[in-house]
Amino acid sequence: MLEIIKSTLTDQAILGAIFSSIAIIALGFYLRKKEIINSLASKVLTKVVLSVSLPALAFTSFMSNIDGNQLKQGLNILIWGFVIYIILIPISKIIYIKVKGDKQDVYRVLTIFGSTTFFGTPIVAAVYGAIGTMYANIFNIAYRVFLYSYAFIKMSGAKMDKESLKKNMKEVFLNPIILATLIGLLIWLFQDSMPQVNVVVKGKVQHFGFLRIDQTLPWLYKPLTYLKALASPLAWLSIGATLAEVPFKKAVVQKDAWGYSLIKVILIPVINIVLLLILNQTGILPVAFEAMATTVIMMAAPTATVAAAYAISYDREALFTSNCSLLSTVVAVIAMPIWIVILQIISNMHIF
Repeated sequence: MLEIIKSTLTDQAILGAIFSSIAIIALGFYLRKKEIINSLASKVLTKVVLSVSLPALAFTSFMSNIDGNQLKQGLNILIWGFVIYIILIPISKIIYIKVKGDKQDVYRVLTIFGSTTFFGTPIVAAVYGAIGTMYANIFNIAYRVFLYSYAFIKMSGAKMDKESLKKNMKEVFLNPIILATLIGLLIWLFQDSMPQVNVVVKGKVQHFGFLRIDQTLPWLYKPLTYLKALASPLAWLSIGATLAEVPFKKAVVQKDAWGYSLIKVILIPVINIVLLLILNQTGILPVAFEAMATTVIMMAAPTATVAAAYAISYDREALFTSNCSLLSTVVAVIAMPIWIVILQIISNMHIF
């Protein structure tokens, strides 16, 4: 066991990913505190990441040859995405059974939905590369569906009528990241069925579907590789800059916000691991290590921006929500390196 922990803590790739995320978040915090970048700049960074870099990251993660095992894993992660959110709905009610009224709804929504896109995906990309990114984007399909349906209904108090359903479905399927994910996923799934193009790779002629632009149109694909490379550093800079803007002293004294943050960043990922371990060992829903690790990092992400926006927009514990958002982000930044190390130890023990 000690040897496993030692090999994990000396893994240069893991150490590099952990240090990079912490260092760039700290840099973003410093730049904002020193007014080198202003609040407008940090908001622009966020928009660039969400509308350009993360869609490029999502799309390019599917630019690979289809593999039977990866296809099975992707399908299992898609199923697990829907299952875990369905499971968390009653579990969150049990966790917060002593909390009454509107605050319980706020607690539950903020606990179920984390910042998987903006916080989780860049970390997954840095640690687990293209395969982890692919699983993360497949997992996020279910996340988006529940975020714009269940979370909206709970926070707004409204019933999902035809007009609301139409509006929220647009939010789901017209989101740049979801569009890039669906397009990339379809190309990946049907690449062998589409018209083939002969491409010379390392002196050998190979056949690729014409939409596999990484091979058929490399000059068109190249800009996407630059954009995807920006996703993690820009997201981390933005997180640091955002942390620098929030009055930490007022939030730090709110004990229930601290309690929520520990539940969100520690307990929910543990529940995810335990359930997946049971399903994996019983053969009901077998998942590979990278798939499991991806879901853990996504579940350990802090409060989702959209969920927090719902609470503030509909005046549902707005101050409490703001404090939860801040403290959960701080806890997640501290806990994420620990989670990465724990996951690597699990990998080295061959549990998954």
